[in-house]
Amino acid sequence: MHTPIAIVGAGLGGLMLARVLHVHGIASTVFEAEASATARTQGGMLDIHERDGQRAIRAAGLFDAFQALVHPGGQQTRVLDADGRVLFDEPDDGTGGRPEVPRGELRRMLIESLPAGVIQWGRKLVSASPAGGAQHRLTFVDGSSVTADLLVGADGAWSKVRSLLSDARPAYVGMSYVETYLYESDERHKAAADAVGGGAMFAAMPGKGILAHREPDGALHTYVALRRSEAWMAEIDVSDPAAARARVALEFDGWASGLTALITDGETPPVLRIIHALPGDHRWDRVPGVTLLGDAAHLMAPSGEGANLAMWDGAELAQAIVAHPGDIEAALAAYEATLFPRSASAAADADELLDICFGERAPHSLVEMFTQSPSAT
Repeated sequence: MHTPIAIVGAGLGGLMLARVLHVHGIASTVFEAEASATARTQGGMLDIHERDGQRAIRAAGLFDAFQALVHPGGQQTRVLDADGRVLFDEPDDGTGGRPEVPRGELRRMLIESLPAGVIQWGRKLVSASPAGGAQHRLTFVDGSSVTADLLVGADGAWSKVRSLLSDARPAYVGMSYVETYLYESDERHKAAADAVGGGAMFAAMPGKGILAHREPDGALHTYVALRRSEAWMAEIDVSDPAAARARVALEFDGWASGLTALITDGETPPVLRIIHALPGDHRWDRVPGVTLLGDAAHLMAPSGEGANLAMWDGAELAQAIVAHPGDIEAALAAYEATLFPRSASAAADADELLDICFGERAPHSLVEMFTQSPSAT
């Protein structure tokens, strides 16, 4: 089988690339390892920024559909201290420029915007290799293979396509998250619901924090942040959810009960998120017929920018292809010329935000950031 443009990965970036290409009448094929669009849950809320994520959605011709997904009140932002005192509270007046939407719904919107057959599900990539000229061959776990004139790695943190361009490997940033949910919080977990408010809540101290988002239907999505070694995190036995929650909650002994309830009352098995990042200045020499986008290109610490950048990468790559008809190499050179400095700047900002959130001056450094620039995240 041969395809002119092969996109590996049906995340937001890969789907955005396929959609903007489709808008301009350019065919592509997306190869996704998961068996279907509903094979797993797709994470929590995303704040979609005007400067990148919303620009990509407009380029895809999907802005009206996007607006229908927005979670009212989701832009509220508050910072609490360990005693539960509110240090900063910015209400959602609809002018913040970063509306919150569920990641799964945003992905569904992109999937449904593509013609049938563009996405090939259950195609787990085993390897990617040169196939002569600028072409590359993709080999899948089922033994099948495909050649492509253009190969785009949109396959995330542990990208297999990346090895064609770079020897870089993600490294642990020193911070991990433990993720869990509370449901029907206003009726069943009132203290936690009151602490979180209507949008995003940050309760941070040096080296640790409890972060939460309110999702539709009163769900509270919690990320417990801990600056600990990988070995320390590995000792948390998530196969015993009650013991895992108790071990994590011990790190927050003495904190307000409305905050610790976000851990101890968790209704889903805790999930460990060991945070890795690529070098902030990650880039590669131009290799004919292949490039990267999203986390495959610029994996960084969580900063509210990852999904936005991935979508903008996809839209910008598509627009470069449109602007250079018949000359893929010129398109890739133009795309990467803007990708690299944008990625480096975002990675530096992500590192700075990690220190603002969990450095020596937390939570006051976080309050200062929001006070000086309320739309910072």
